[in-house]
Amino acid sequence: MIPWLAGTPRFPPVESALDDPPGLLAVGGDLAPEWLLAAYHQGIFPWYSAGEPILWWSPDPRLVLVPSEMKISRSLGRTLRQHRFEIRFDTAFSEVVAACAAPRGPGGGTWITEEMQAAYRRMHELGYAHSVEAWYEGSLAGGLYGIGLGRAFFGESMFSRRTDASKVALAHLARYLESRDFAVIDCQMTTTHLLSLGAFEIDRAEFRAGLEIWTRQGDGPGCWPEDAGRGLF
Repeated sequence: MIPWLAGTPRFPPVESALDDPPGLLAVGGDLAPEWLLAAYHQGIFPWYSAGEPILWWSPDPRLVLVPSEMKISRSLGRTLRQHRFEIRFDTAFSEVVAACAAPRGPGGGTWITEEMQAAYRRMHELGYAHSVEAWYEGSLAGGLYGIGLGRAFFGESMFSRRTDASKVALAHLARYLESRDFAVIDCQMTTTHLLSLGAFEIDRAEFRAGLEIWTRQGDGPGCWPEDAGRGLF
């Protein structure tokens, strides 16, 4: 039986997560900062649809990307060298989250509910959640957002309104995190797209052991410089 969480943010051991659906660990709880911080420190994240209770996940294996090992294709490298997009950090967090929450295609839904958006905006105000934005001719063309804890970055979602915009944002994120000695970008779920960019799967136990170290190293929370992406490519 899946535990129902209430009261204080205490999660069951990640090893107790279900195999079907893969990684489902617990139900209930809250999206307050103390809950999200406790979850991410243990490699747990919320993922659910509107009308559902909060569902908490810890899949095995886990997809991760080492910042220095992101694969940049020839075409993406050309786009980066052309500086087609202006990259900004932490200047339009709410807009990035809202764009990521927009339905993909006719009749499409979203798991980034209004409640989720509000929770991550609060995490951004506290200096834990960050956005990387690709701007084209003054308009937001793509980007991503996630949570930074110590030397670990937990990617949440990305969007693109122009070809390669989200990939350019991810490339700048990876290069920036590499410059700050981040150990890992957590990609959560395995996709062929992320695998093509250099992400790979590791055992949940290995990921969890790494988090014990990485989340307790590096800098504390705080806004990232707007021009942190300048000169990276």
